[in-house]
Formats: sequence, structure tokens, C-alpha cells
Amino acid sequence: GGARMQEGSLSLMQMAKISSVSYDYQSNKKLFYVSILTSPTTGGVTASFGMLGDVIIAEPN
Repeated sequence: GGARMQEGSLSLMQMAKISSVSYDYQSNKKLFYVSILTSPTTGGVTASFGMLGDVIIAEPN
């Protein structure tokens, strides 16, 4: 979370909360999750909830 670390610890913790809720959403409710990554997608999004989708769609470059 490079940018989130610059913003402060509360912002950095939000990434973990979003990832946790996304995982819970998929596992317990058995719902389909599509992640759409548009350019530019930063490292923090990719490292947290961006790669949790059942299907991941991304723009080239």
C-alpha cells in the first residue's frame, strides 16, 4: 500500500477491511464476483481486492 501508507494508517487498514469483506462475500454467500481493472490500476488495489475476483477483466497497458 504505497499511496495508502503516505495517507496514514487508517487508509492502509481500509485495504485489509475491503479484502476481508470481499472474501467473506464470496465464501459465505456463494456469490459470483467479477473484478474489472481499468488502467491505471495501482499496486495497492491489485494486491488487495483486485485479484480476489472469480473472473478478472483488465485493460491492456
